[in-house]
Amino acid sequence: MPDHERTPGFGAMHLPSEPTVTAPDGSHVRELLSLPSGSAAHFELAPGAVSRAGRHRTVDEVWFILAGCGEMWRRDGGREEVVSLHPDLCLTIPAGTSFQFRSVGDSPLSAFAVTMPPWPAGSDDEWDEVAAHWTEG
Repeated sequence: MPDHERTPGFGAMHLPSEPTVTAPDGSHVRELLSLPSGSAAHFELAPGAVSRAGRHRTVDEVWFILAGCGEMWRRDGGREEVVSLHPDLCLTIPAGTSFQFRSVGDSPLSAFAVTMPPWPAGSDDEWDEVAAHWTEG
C-alpha cells in the first residue's frame, strides 16, 4: 500500500511521465493520490481513438477536460445524451451510467478525474462492458 494511503491527508506528487495502468475502457491512466473517500487520476485517449463502452457498478466519477476535443455518450435508464468534450468542461458519470468517449482531432483527449469512493484496485467486478454507441475507428 502506498504511503499516501496509509497516512492520508498530506499527499503530494507529480503527474507520472508514463501511464501507470490501462483503464477497462482502453484509455491510458496515470494514477494520482487517493484518500479514503476518493481517488484522482489523469486519463488520456489517443487522437481518433474510441473507448470501449461500459458502466461502473459502485463508483461515481467527476471529469474535468484538460486538453483535446471529443465526445462523451452517457445513458442512464431513459435518459441518453452525447456531450461535446473540450478544455475546461466538467461532467459527471454517476455509478450505473453507461458511457463511452472518443477523441476527435489531431491531439489526445486529456482529462483529470476523481472517483468516489476510490477505484477498487485489483477488482475485476467494478466495470461492466455494454453495447457500444460508437464503433472503433
